[in-house]
Amino acid sequence: MAGGIGSSLVAAIACDALGAENVYGVSNPSGYSSQHSRDDAAELARRLGCHYQVVPIAPVVDAYAAVLPLTGLAEENLQARVRAVIWMGLSNQYGHLVLACGNKSEAAVGYSTIYGDAVGGFAPVKDVPKTLVWQLARWRNAEAERRGEVPPIPSNSITKPPSAELRPGQLDTDSLPPYEQLDAILADYVDRDLGLADLLRRGHDPALVERVIGMVDRAEYKRRQYPPGTKISLKAFGRDRRLPISNRWREAAPAVR
Repeated sequence: MAGGIGSSLVAAIACDALGAENVYGVSNPSGYSSQHSRDDAAELARRLGCHYQVVPIAPVVDAYAAVLPLTGLAEENLQARVRAVIWMGLSNQYGHLVLACGNKSEAAVGYSTIYGDAVGGFAPVKDVPKTLVWQLARWRNAEAERRGEVPPIPSNSITKPPSAELRPGQLDTDSLPPYEQLDAILADYVDRDLGLADLLRRGHDPALVERVIGMVDRAEYKRRQYPPGTKISLKAFGRDRRLPISNRWREAAPAVR
């Protein structure tokens, strides 16, 4: 439980499906984790009534750094992998199933750390675009209010800009287009199987289209190693949509005449 929208929705789904007494939330704050994210994670666990513990990763990351100093993206990914080691250790110790919290948008463009946040035994929102993750969180809260219950997901987790919080001031939009634009392209490229020429005819920005489909094609090797998950679309990653990994195939731009 990181205090963000993805892990919050997955935690709510798990509690609805299994009962809060069978869900074990873990917070792994780093040196870059904001106080509001820590507070949001704790508040989510309180509202859901699930188990909750805090295991800071900074001491472990520092121990790695003392042996193998890393900077930039390598340092960010190290933090994600330290978290994964903790999750899998708890899974081995207590027989728990680790739930991966990544969504379809992130899986599509490879916005995850392999052997980091991509580890797990099951991925409940693997086939859910990021924009739909927000809609589902709002719907779940609205359903709770309709039934006279406390909304499970803190509003701040829904409204704040998404961030992996692996470096100071980090936002998802540092690496990705806004999710509304990204999901619109992914819906056409992944779910509808449209090629580059058709994407341009649909009115998508040419530079953005080339950037996004390049990210999608290059991330296939990550998706092959992602946990299985729920299928809700016609083209879920896995058996429904697979790209070659071991050749240089790429979606080509249409010829200029």
